[in-house]
Amino acid sequence: METFNVKREDLSDVTFIVPLRIESQDRMRNIITSMIYLLRNFKTTVIVKECDEEKIFERSALGIIKDAVGGAIEDLNYVYEKSSEYTFHRTKILNDMIMMTKTPVVVNYDSDILLPKTSYIRSRNEIINGTVNVVYPYGMGDWQFQLNTNDSEVTNFINSNFNFDSFKNYRKWDAKFGFCQFFNTEEYKKWGMENENFIAYGYEDDERHYRFSMLTSVGRIDDFVYHMEHGRTSNSWFNNPYIEKNRDTWETLRVKGPEGLIKYYKEQEYVKSRGLNIG
Repeated sequence: METFNVKREDLSDVTFIVPLRIESQDRMRNIITSMIYLLRNFKTTVIVKECDEEKIFERSALGIIKDAVGGAIEDLNYVYEKSSEYTFHRTKILNDMIMMTKTPVVVNYDSDILLPKTSYIRSRNEIINGTVNVVYPYGMGDWQFQLNTNDSEVTNFINSNFNFDSFKNYRKWDAKFGFCQFFNTEEYKKWGMENENFIAYGYEDDERHYRFSMLTSVGRIDDFVYHMEHGRTSNSWFNNPYIEKNRDTWETLRVKGPEGLIKYYKEQEYVKSRGLNIG
């Protein structure tokens, strides 16, 4: 893979947290691509936490990323938790990494997305300048490019100095509340971080947006998110065994006002066990 001299923008006050389970070859390609993009373009901190039966990321991805980013690999912190559980408890894994974060801005970051460089910078600035406490770095509506990429396309993207033009022939799709969000770290903790009652996939994105919109200030950047598609197991689709429980939790919370939400989160065991002070 060729290397290029790319100016790394200073996001040293930002930590990207990436929960990871590599269940297919396209997920492997996606995490490699997103990590190369982040580490080549930004001076920042990245935490990747892999929960699986073996260290697939360390064995098959880390070396490729290191070859592509050189010394910037020092900004990537890899955490492994051995787990034989089929279900991927994403919200808990995110909270583990939030508690590790030492920067004033933290980004809940899916392993399969890319944004224009300006979206990262603008989102960080909105929080550091105190304009808002949460930023969705993409527009609401048809602001998602769904990328059904292959190895050749991804290699060309990296070797072209990350030129997004080649991806703009893919279809645009709805973007709402997933992908990634920038948070004021203390505000994230103050209002309950990720709700660990949501397990696997479904409705956690809706609840998160609703809760933080009710309890603090939320903004958006009107630009595109580039979502690298992948095969889906029940850990990332509506056929997972927790979907009805997740829906019930969302239906319970979506009718609560600020006081009801605060009361609910103060009562949650994960909040108590992590020593969070809600409100």
